[in-house]
Amino acid sequence: MVISRENILKKTHYGLNIYAYVLRQYYSETTVLSLKGRDCGVTRNPFNGGKSTLQINVVENKAIHYDTELTDFKGDVFDFASYHFKLVDDEELLLKINTELHLNLEVKKENELSWLDDPDDTWYAYSSFYKAPIRNVFPNQKVRLHQIFERITSDKYKSITEQFRAIKDPKEARKFKANHFDYVTFSGVFSKRNDDSLIEHSSLLTIDFDHLENLEELKQQLLNDEYFETELLFTSPSGEGLKWIIRIDLSKVSHNEYFIAVANYIKHTYNIEVDQSGKDISRACFLSHDPLAFLHKRHQKL
Repeated sequence: MVISRENILKKTHYGLNIYAYVLRQYYSETTVLSLKGRDCGVTRNPFNGGKSTLQINVVENKAIHYDTELTDFKGDVFDFASYHFKLVDDEELLLKINTELHLNLEVKKENELSWLDDPDDTWYAYSSFYKAPIRNVFPNQKVRLHQIFERITSDKYKSITEQFRAIKDPKEARKFKANHFDYVTFSGVFSKRNDDSLIEHSSLLTIDFDHLENLEELKQQLLNDEYFETELLFTSPSGEGLKWIIRIDLSKVSHNEYFIAVANYIKHTYNIEVDQSGKDISRACFLSHDPLAFLHKRHQKL
């Protein structure tokens, strides 16, 4: 028999032996369970100060419990074991029960090549990379997201990012940024940086958030957004904004239409106005230093 919830229940009298095992770890000198039919009556609950408030019985071939005082303390035998062993991962929990109760259930061995049957989530998005200054409109190379991520998280842009953030005069700051920061056109590969020179769209859209009051809060919200998966997310050169790179589907709508829809969604969902320059396909995005940038795992380095 291989290890599973069903087989564990079969070998532990619907799970009652698991309850008994756990309770004996706390009350080894007393009888911890007294079974009458499918009802074990009330016993001491180690998770309620040892009070006699734990009710255990069997329902539909599985032992369950509840506490007569703690209304939220209820569940089945696996929930109870999880409390005791302090394990939330189901596989780890079943292995622990199997070991501690000497059930001798067979552990299913993973096929080392089983990953070959998994769906391929790898996706290559190519963008154009440009060396500073911004007036240079001819790309230096075609890059993938993991290459951009490596530049951002390394120390390559650390010094110029720190210098830029130390500049107080807005005019001087704009001049410094234009002259010192490399940049990318995330939305595609270009022969020259203008919309008419697009060679291939990357299916990526850049959303700029500027002058944020709570940058970290928005960062977590974007990473957990229910509609858009984050491909790349990093802090802007100023340190007060975010660059959110998401995947878009251009099979039915244009780049510009998609941008408008996303901008409206962000306004409605997060009450934030986004930089409208993102609607331009050839939008330049400066690369800054951010060791905590996020990259989706699908953009793996191969």
